[in-house]
Amino acid sequence: MENMSELKRQVDEENASERDTQKGKYMTFKSGNEYFGLEIQYVNEIIQLQAITAIPETEDYIKGLINLRGKVIPVVDVRLRFKQEPFEYNDRTCIIVINIKSMMVGLIVEKIAEVVEIKEDNILPPPSVGRTDKVQNKYVYGIGKVGDTVKLLLDPDKLLNDQDLTVVEQANEMNVDEE
Repeated sequence: MENMSELKRQVDEENASERDTQKGKYMTFKSGNEYFGLEIQYVNEIIQLQAITAIPETEDYIKGLINLRGKVIPVVDVRLRFKQEPFEYNDRTCIIVINIKSMMVGLIVEKIAEVVEIKEDNILPPPSVGRTDKVQNKYVYGIGKVGDTVKLLLDPDKLLNDQDLTVVEQANEMNVDEE
């Protein structure tokens, strides 16, 4: 009995240390002229752009669905989501597969930048200057200072609205049905 509790304690410590090594790390990417960051814990993988099946009657920023190793995953064009000008996809364009509310979603981004560490005391709240509607604050929860640059830190849970989540849930249900 004593050995079992010791083993459990070690596993808990390992899991905690794995979380600690991810704490403060952000995957950064470029969209338009800005650099954004996502907490690394949300990022599953980064894949090359692939064939996307369009979904009729969805928001323009939901580009459609991809088949990733047998799983159907909805993909969102980050530039369109942020109401930026559309861009032509090229060989630098990729998809960051993230986990939002235990669902897989792909984010189409222009270019991956790097993984950076941003300490909590280098994260400021987003400014509300000149923004009465606070549109930017809808997705950005903080401004991360990295050297002499800043990264807009995204809240992945707010990237999709409730209607979008319905599309994601339906795609995830298709995965369950096929298994």
